[in-house]
Amino acid sequence: MSETRSDGELLRAVAADGDRRAFEELYRRYAPWLTARMRGRCADAGIVDDVVQETFLAVWRGTARYREDVGGADAAGWLWRIASRRLVDALRGAGARGRLRQALARLRHRDEASAEERVLAGVEHGDLAGALVRLSPELRAVLQATVVDGLTTREAAVLLGIPPGTVKTRAMRARRQLREALA
Repeated sequence: MSETRSDGELLRAVAADGDRRAFEELYRRYAPWLTARMRGRCADAGIVDDVVQETFLAVWRGTARYREDVGGADAAGWLWRIASRRLVDALRGAGARGRLRQALARLRHRDEASAEERVLAGVEHGDLAGALVRLSPELRAVLQATVVDGLTTREAAVLLGIPPGTVKTRAMRARRQLREALA
């Protein structure tokens, strides 16, 4: 019958000796818990799985060092800090990749109006169509995201790659310009 080792003992064995069994035990103890916690922060299961794997890889490779003597950190809290930093990095990277893909798509199809632009330009209620066409592309994009697509300010900010305050300011400017054009 084997004796159950503490988290600290497992972490020391992984760090000092590269003890595979200790690592596997640590993984069995904490991977399900960490995955559940990460899924509460991110709906994309693929990103969550990658983050959990990267967290444990950092432990195995020794790039993340556990030190019991510093603030009495427990293993769960220490793993959570590693994973949460990796999640932020993954989300930033996904956002940057998404913005790059959007920019490349716009360059490829810059002569073609998107379906959303055609809808916005084709609105035939009084002078609204003309007023929408006269808005700058930045203001139209914010209106499309918040009014047509129904996104929150925060969601529109992520989609457009701008701060939430900028979304609010542009939405306010767009509404003011539309009111003036339709008055």
